[in-house]
Amino acid sequence: QVQLVESGGGLVQAGDSLNVSCVASGRTFSVYGMGWFRQAPGKEREFVAAIGRRFGTTRYAESVEGRFTISRDNAKKTVYLQMNSLKPEDTAVYYCAADQLGLLRIGVRGDEYDYWGQGTQVTVSS
Repeated sequence: QVQLVESGGGLVQAGDSLNVSCVASGRTFSVYGMGWFRQAPGKEREFVAAIGRRFGTTRYAESVEGRFTISRDNAKKTVYLQMNSLKPEDTAVYYCAADQLGLLRIGVRGDEYDYWGQGTQVTVSS
């Protein structure tokens, strides 16, 4: 069992940067694959980025490739999402998630993740 708490969201202008964090409880954070998803009003939840257990293997949605960077610090039980060159279309609630099968895959679908945070709002004004 793991609990996830996101923080760092806020209101920024287009072109700005923002770093959101997700802190996990429990002792086995390092075994989980971690991902970030987002959901904008009236839209379905979508994959943003994911990172593997140990070697930092990452995957990104095409819409954020080159602008967003996911990273993790297993000692701090924290996963980060550095967002640069933000656009109004990046406005959404951002959720982090943990995948118990992180050893076997880097999940890009929501149903591949077992635990979810409560989300943090990111709003990008034009």
